[in-house]
Amino acid sequence: MLNSLSGRFLILTVVFVMLAEVLIFVPSIARFRQDFLQNRLERAQIASLALLADDMLATELEAELLANAGVYNVVLRRDEVRQLMLSSPIPTQIGHTYDLRQAAPFPLMRDALKRFFSPGNEVIRVIGEPVKGAGSLIEVTMDSAPLRMAMIDYGIRILILSLVISVITAFFLFLAVRATLVRPITGVVDYMQRYARAPEDIRGIITPSAGVTELREAEEALKMLQLQLTQALKQRERLAQLGGAVAKVSHDLRNILTSAQLFTDRIEASEDPLVRRMAPKLVNSISRAVSLCESTLAFGRAEEPAPILTMVRVRAITEDVSASERLALAEGRIEIANDVPEGMTVRADPEQLFRVVMNLVRNARQALEVLDRPGKVTIGGHETDQDWIIEISDTGPGLPPKARENLFTPFQGGVRKGGSGLGLAISAELVRGHGGELVLTDSAPEGTTFEIRLPKAKKLFT
Repeated sequence: MLNSLSGRFLILTVVFVMLAEVLIFVPSIARFRQDFLQNRLERAQIASLALLADDMLATELEAELLANAGVYNVVLRRDEVRQLMLSSPIPTQIGHTYDLRQAAPFPLMRDALKRFFSPGNEVIRVIGEPVKGAGSLIEVTMDSAPLRMAMIDYGIRILILSLVISVITAFFLFLAVRATLVRPITGVVDYMQRYARAPEDIRGIITPSAGVTELREAEEALKMLQLQLTQALKQRERLAQLGGAVAKVSHDLRNILTSAQLFTDRIEASEDPLVRRMAPKLVNSISRAVSLCESTLAFGRAEEPAPILTMVRVRAITEDVSASERLALAEGRIEIANDVPEGMTVRADPEQLFRVVMNLVRNARQALEVLDRPGKVTIGGHETDQDWIIEISDTGPGLPPKARENLFTPFQGGVRKGGSGLGLAISAELVRGHGGELVLTDSAPEGTTFEIRLPKAKKLFT
């Protein structure tokens, strides 16, 4: 209850109403004090009228008049003459004198607070103006204790009244907040939970109905978000189905092309000049198709397995890659140099690191094959305090602009004509799985350089 929006609003309402009542209480208690003293002056003036009617009053009657007025003596100034109208013994000296004639608001509030928080009793003198023009000044002496007790009683009644007002106000505000804010917000939360349970159910999409402008805008924004998310989920499902179909087609097509590739050896052995001239182009086309099918199947997997990290000799992996790629080289035109230091070891999954290096070296070799000049692919390595770095560089011709803009985007970042870009996308994903990054550091007509950066520090997960 108290942790809810309406409960918090209820508590805050009570607190703020009480604060407002405190601000009202100070001038209110000052006004009460002034009225109390003015009342004593009026009662003292009425008592003094008896003396005006009869110059000689019995001592007992005079004491009764003073007791009824609540004062010790009464001084009245009439016709510029100051007269002691009624008197009785004063138990102590006069402590303070208060003049109610033309008193300013702040001094009145200051004196009221001092009296309210000052325990004990003292004799005070109060000066004011007589009512009905019965003189120019009236002055009385009295005890302060009755004044303070009356002020405390008044303050208690004000406090009780303030509590009642604040509780009633908070209750009605509580009902208003529940009707105008809490219920609409609860409705929005219900729609969100229902949509989260079944995003495909159109009934989970909210229908804006709030009367409050801000809540209405929130509901409309939520509806738009739900519609967009529903559309995205449907598109994702369709793409997943399409991906599964493409993977099946690629698998079967790869098998067919692999069988066709076996027959190219016999075609190349043909004595027909036309066949011998066309056979290399046919072999290259079939090889590219097989490579595309294999890349599509690799990318179509739901996810790569988590790398099993061990300390790996980089030189051994790059030697395997170099040996594999040299088999596909044209004689004397392209060189693959393995310049990785013998003692360099990194923390990596050997199989996944082999695939990354193989993809980068193969891309570099295929890029050089289109040039009508010799080229070189260099595999190097070094380390810093934070990273192990493996470099794969070539001597040209550089990446086309489209490939640089979509370097690691599947089917868009191909670095050669007919390429799919899946090799770089898969390689970048594998390196990220190691906590590292695959970076293009240079690409110009003179050559291209990629860096595999693997962190030395182990990542700690809590």
